[in-house]
Amino acid sequence: MPDLSLVIQEPADPSAQLILLCHAAGADAASLLPLGERLCETFPRATIVSLQADAPAATPQGFDWFSTDGVTEDNRSARVAQALPALQTAVRDWQERSGVSPAATALIGVAQGAEMVLELSKIHPMLASRVVSMGGRFTTLPEDPTAVTTTHFLHGKLDQLTHYRHSVEAAHHLRDMGCDITAEVVPFVGHELHPDLIEQAITKLSTHIAQHLWTAAQEAAPPSSTH
Repeated sequence: MPDLSLVIQEPADPSAQLILLCHAAGADAASLLPLGERLCETFPRATIVSLQADAPAATPQGFDWFSTDGVTEDNRSARVAQALPALQTAVRDWQERSGVSPAATALIGVAQGAEMVLELSKIHPMLASRVVSMGGRFTTLPEDPTAVTTTHFLHGKLDQLTHYRHSVEAAHHLRDMGCDITAEVVPFVGHELHPDLIEQAITKLSTHIAQHLWTAAQEAAPPSSTH
């Protein structure tokens, strides 16, 4: 992972949480500034970093997490798998630098970046407690449930590059395995970092209480007395 990642916010006091952003194919770390700035407003004690891929894209000055040149469903998994170790290393490095545990780490990906964070959470489910996929997809659907990871799927209904059915199918699949998920298909939004998607992400991260935390609280509560 190169040193081109963009530190959007790094509190002087110990960070309460770590939020890492992964950009779309052909973009760069700075492309997620609108999202990062909104996150700063809502989470002033969070370390917020927009990570940057290191593979130059066909787009001038853009970067890819994995090459999309000639990509097919058959070779997609191998390309993603090759790219994941660098992203995993970046996440762990930022957790060490910020002093934030995986339990207080959130990964947000847009388009190709969303595919990367989804696949990372599938292979390393203890690396982050919250994952937000904006206009993304799993390369292949998970075979095992993730007990402590909450996944938020956000997708524009007009997305012509990655159809929203990918998010719907993944959400149903994870829900059926007992995973903690939310899913929103946003009308009139295409394959873009739309303000409506940004606001949905802020809402999910700031209001959703993870299923395993609810369960733990219920189990810890004293039994109600009956008269």
